[in-house]
Amino acid sequence: MSQAQQTDVEQDGVIESVSGPVVTATDLAAKMNDVVYVGNEGLMGEVIEIEGNITTIQVYEETSDVSPGEPVENTGEPLSVDLGPGMLDSIYDGVQRPLDVLEEQMGAFLDRGVDAPGIDLEKEWGFEPAVEVGDEVEPGDVVGVVEETVQIDHKVLVPPGYEGGTVEAVEAGEFTVDEAVVTLENGEEIAMRQEWPVREPRPTAQKETPTTPLVSGQRILDGLFPIAKGGTAAIPGPFGSGKTVTQHQLAKWADADIVVYVGCGERGNEMTEVIEDFPELEDPVTGNPLMSRTCLIANTSNMPVAARESCVYTGITIAEYYRDMGYDVALMADSTSRWAEAMREISSRLEEMPGEEGYPAYLAARLSEFYERAGKFQNINDTEGSISVIGAVSPPGGDFSEPVTQNTLRIVKTFWALDADLAERRHFPSINWNESYSLYQDQLDPWFKENVAEDWPERRQWAVDTLDEENELQEIVQLVGKDALPEDQQLTLEVARYLREAYLQQNAFHDVDTYCSPDKTYQMLGAIKTFNDAAFEALDAGVPVEEIQEIDAAPRLNRMGTAEDYDEFIDELEAEIKSQLQEKY
Repeated sequence: MSQAQQTDVEQDGVIESVSGPVVTATDLAAKMNDVVYVGNEGLMGEVIEIEGNITTIQVYEETSDVSPGEPVENTGEPLSVDLGPGMLDSIYDGVQRPLDVLEEQMGAFLDRGVDAPGIDLEKEWGFEPAVEVGDEVEPGDVVGVVEETVQIDHKVLVPPGYEGGTVEAVEAGEFTVDEAVVTLENGEEIAMRQEWPVREPRPTAQKETPTTPLVSGQRILDGLFPIAKGGTAAIPGPFGSGKTVTQHQLAKWADADIVVYVGCGERGNEMTEVIEDFPELEDPVTGNPLMSRTCLIANTSNMPVAARESCVYTGITIAEYYRDMGYDVALMADSTSRWAEAMREISSRLEEMPGEEGYPAYLAARLSEFYERAGKFQNINDTEGSISVIGAVSPPGGDFSEPVTQNTLRIVKTFWALDADLAERRHFPSINWNESYSLYQDQLDPWFKENVAEDWPERRQWAVDTLDEENELQEIVQLVGKDALPEDQQLTLEVARYLREAYLQQNAFHDVDTYCSPDKTYQMLGAIKTFNDAAFEALDAGVPVEEIQEIDAAPRLNRMGTAEDYDEFIDELEAEIKSQLQEKY
């Protein structure tokens, strides 16, 4: 146990029984959700049930060799995170222990019972005051700014629990996160570091309706199923369908100020890929390293299951802190199914009454609590900030009727359904356009009309209608064959094929195609619609559908995504399509 732990806690209980990560103790004077240190090694845990003299604890570390009779020490404080400069460009475990710091101390394999502060307590940061002596400040107000990374200015806030008042002393300079940078007349001292309990949402003034899209750079998302800044989305899909790659793409390219990526129970090699890739990637807007606006929380599948249950709360609390500064934050949770499985394991060890498929009866409530912390908010300091939450769901066998998927669907407003059949056909992103939907379209259309094109909604609706018609025609094709269809329906299938291959498919590993701006997304869809309109004009003029399909220009639609100078490429392509089809009649 660290020296800090030894001074902060007091032995007042003993272990009675150990069942995996669940430990019971007697004679422990504790409250619900208090953090305790269990056993001779001081393993970190949290009180989750109190019955008479018996206190039940979930331990965030492996409990082998822990035995009855060992001491349990109570901190008297709930599970909290350290908030302050230094969180960006960091990699934490589920309870905000910095993995890079612990690796320096003991190598790749961490010992039990070790701890380290979530932010560096010794590093000095350059503090620039935003207030002067005599100014009045309230909870949430910005009192100064620190350059946390090359891209993000960290705003030092009056903690929400403070009384506030008149500034008595403030100065610029180099300070550690625990040193007072502002002193108030009532004696309150404001430092750069705050603590906040992870299960308690940080206060806001008002939750507002989001009206700005979170531009992802992925055509099928921005073009057909957009999510708002401050919105919620679910990405359910079976193993191998591309959930994690889709999350990676969103983390890399979404136009959020801050990205919090929570790897919750996923495979270690996938988190390794994130950890290795992100420091080398450039932000597409600023050119700065992507990690300069990213915080990673890694709780891989081989880490203790109890810490998995807390990692999403750690992530959302960090997101709320940056939201309070007025930033737009995108949180990726990969995956909430592993989080729910951790809850199920803890619940079964507590011998609670199981709900559907063994999940605890409070599964829906916990999912709601998590997703409801997303939103666009008016902060208590009169700034606006947002948290967009995108949660991957891993239904066993791809069964969307299982409890985690169904309860998530009742909460989120955007549903990106991944399809194993599409993945097997190498169609990526493998989002099934017939099952997916977004309930944000109406409130985001004014933004697209103003910033991209007035007819954005009409063009999107044309694509949706064409794909719907193709879906209906495919049932007939499977029965009687494509050649039995009327020529206009055969042409509709041809147009839909280009929509699928040229527009809905996108190569995440191509330097150009990996990111597609809303303007390029609009123009690409326009080129396919140009082919559609010109082709049907030719058909009406008596040109056989086989001749329409054979024009040289049409296959070039599939190269639009990889074209560097897409404006020129698409303009030339549309002109060629029109001229080649008009030559037919």
